[in-house]
Amino acid sequence: MARSETDIRPSEARQRLLDTATRIFYGEGIHSVGVDRIITEAKVTRATFYRHFPGKEDLVLAYLHAADQAIRRQVDTAVSAGLPAPDALRAIAESIAQSIRSAGFRGCAFLNAVAEYPDPDHPVHQAVLAHRQWFLDTINTLMASIQKTEAEPAAQHLVMLRDGAMAAGCLFDRVLICETFLRGVEGLIRTHAARQPS
Repeated sequence: MARSETDIRPSEARQRLLDTATRIFYGEGIHSVGVDRIITEAKVTRATFYRHFPGKEDLVLAYLHAADQAIRRQVDTAVSAGLPAPDALRAIAESIAQSIRSAGFRGCAFLNAVAEYPDPDHPVHQAVLAHRQWFLDTINTLMASIQKTEAEPAAQHLVMLRDGAMAAGCLFDRVLICETFLRGVEGLIRTHAARQPS
């Protein structure tokens, strides 16, 4: 009986390469790290690397895909819990605050990556834009569930609050940043809920 793709586990070597790249790319940046270092730290051969990733860009895209999937799971957990939209937004904001408070926090992987790939046509830049559009769309849907009037500007406002908290969380007291972020999200939710339908 043939196994389906979901039954096939990713190669252990591929996962080691991806885990190693994730740690180094997130901690030190993408352009500053060469393939040789990733191969050495992942303890694989050069041939094994190229069997799984035709080039460094493919590894970078896999790293961003894994980050995207992790965030989607966090958001899906909040959305699928059956909470009212305001509480789902609060749960999403709390998951963002938890990531800012976590050990080794170095900002948003996507904002960090796009700073290194400014060309809007580059596949890495495109992957960042796709992730951000999904996140904005998700927040917009939740805001519209609360109140359709000006849902999109409210969603954009929340995404900007998130971006600011992610950037400030690398520079200042993380506890204070998270308190400020969560207070800002709460105020935004309350203000949005109080808008009169147009």
